Amino acid sequence: MLRIAVPNKGSLSETAAEMLSEAGYAGRRDPRALNAADPRNDVEFFYLRPRDIATYVGSGALDVGITGRDLLLDSGSSAVEIASLDFGESTFRFAGAKGHFSSLEELAGVRVATSYPGLVGDFLARAGVSAELVRLDGAVESAVRLGVADAVADVVSTGSTLRAQGLEIFGPVILESAAVLISATSDLPGITTLQRRLQGVLVARQYVLMDYDLPLALLEAASAITPGLESPTVSPLRDTDWVAVRVMVPRADTNLVMDKLYELGARAILVSPIHAARI
Repeated sequence: MLRIAVPNKGSLSETAAEMLSEAGYAGRRDPRALNAADPRNDVEFFYLRPRDIATYVGSGALDVGITGRDLLLDSGSSAVEIASLDFGESTFRFAGAKGHFSSLEELAGVRVATSYPGLVGDFLARAGVSAELVRLDGAVESAVRLGVADAVADVVSTGSTLRAQGLEIFGPVILESAAVLISATSDLPGITTLQRRLQGVLVARQYVLMDYDLPLALLEAASAITPGLESPTVSPLRDTDWVAVRVMVPRADTNLVMDKLYELGARAILVSPIHAARI
């Protein structure tokens, strides 16, 4: 039975549970449960703190897990990323009091507060910068104002929280993080199935099915607008001058593609969601 670690709380938890459900797995019904077996799919889920998942997976106690790339790298675990899951995106940057820092090298010898000392320490070491890391579990952006540190390394979205504390971003991006699937082994057949199913969920979320009718003479032009993943599926209609076309289209481009097809001469343009896929 494949043992899968899932975040039990935080920003990754809900979306991870939704993805697994869409992939056909039965998760826990009681939100307080620490584990849940799914014998039909030969898996068992273990609900853990996101920060601990890489440690459990790297030790071999669990086979595979969903966590953040930032948490994986910060843990120092022997687990490795085997797939990106395209949610939970975040960016890590350095910030300091306005006008105090302009480059990474200026962090040499100063105090840097962060909740990710392993991740930040490795980044600074690769850059040849030696700084004193101050570990905090939260509210890192307050560290400079309260005199605990001279600079911070933290997650940045719009930067508004940092600016509210009188800080400005400087230096290079430390990491572009996202939710990832991790494992310390790759020879378990259940992991391949899990990866394939989760990839199917991502495809289903990113694409829609588009059907339309079109004069046969316009098929080549329409195929340039909707090439599909391989090529469009084309079926004859009773009127031999017309064909029916079915194709996968990026969800974000749906209305733009419909406009182009209609202007070309396509009619009866219909869009359907994809609930599952294998590509």
